[in-house]
Amino acid sequence: MNTLRNKVQLIGRLGQDPEIVSFQDGNKMAKFSIATDDSYKDKNGNKVERAYWHNVVVKGSLVKVVEQYVTKGKEIAIEGKLTNRSWDDQEGNKRYTTEILCNELLMLSK
Repeated sequence: MNTLRNKVQLIGRLGQDPEIVSFQDGNKMAKFSIATDDSYKDKNGNKVERAYWHNVVVKGSLVKVVEQYVTKGKEIAIEGKLTNRSWDDQEGNKRYTTEILCNELLMLSK
């Protein structure tokens, strides 16, 4: 059952090209967001469609794949875990974000 703890699997499309961050030690990180779609019928029977945006972070050797093949509009499947982080903005306000730390990625677009 431990393999099910904090596990996220999504299929979605990239909203923009990934941002690649290079560090002084030579390591890289990729950041991008993907949209997933959902639809349902409201109480009047009308179809309601909605897109949800998810922030994704990729580290390690998988960054090379993202750099070469992942671009805006591509459909991908990801697997990873949820992570949270916080920081202080320029006005001194505490900000929080939830991201998916991706450990597997599958290209679905041609």
